[in-house]
Amino acid sequence: MTRRTEWPGGSADSSRAEKALPPQDPAERARAICLRLLTGTPRTRRQLADALHRREIPPEVAEEVLSRFEDVGLIDDAAFADAWVESRHHGRGLARRALARELRTKGVDATLIDEAVGRLDSESEEETARALVVRKLRATRGLDRDRRIRRLAGMLARKGYAEGMALRVVRRALEEEGEPDLEEAMDALDLGGLP
Repeated sequence: MTRRTEWPGGSADSSRAEKALPPQDPAERARAICLRLLTGTPRTRRQLADALHRREIPPEVAEEVLSRFEDVGLIDDAAFADAWVESRHHGRGLARRALARELRTKGVDATLIDEAVGRLDSESEEETARALVVRKLRATRGLDRDRRIRRLAGMLARKGYAEGMALRVVRRALEEEGEPDLEEAMDALDLGGLP
């Protein structure tokens, strides 16, 4: 019989360890929770506040600890947003709209979101869309033209690209591949409300 080893720091292990410890000062618990969460990956202030709330840290204590963490630079929502945009745009090819949506769900302030996604210009966004389409072109060969256009434009739409840009990029890629009569085909195509 193989025995599974539990490593310290695992989520189930951590919560059991927190409950097994004698009651501590709420501020000390809050600091420990935040430090543990920040060890693995950067977090936003709201993500940490939510974690403290779930662990029943009093709101005034949570606010004090979070403010102190901001003062010393352990929480920096602007840096988080910048890194998120850089990583997700270049790694997953997400457009500004999708990036903004993700940052909102993480609790980043709207002003910081606008600044972070504003660093992506239309040209770099279009270059990224083009690279995505070029990678996907091979997988769509053999499909009829309308289905190919829908599949490629739909992939871009799911990544947050506007319909106009998606269609422009798809059209250019298909034209470069030698697809004839694209203008008429794209004008007649009903894409069913791509974003």
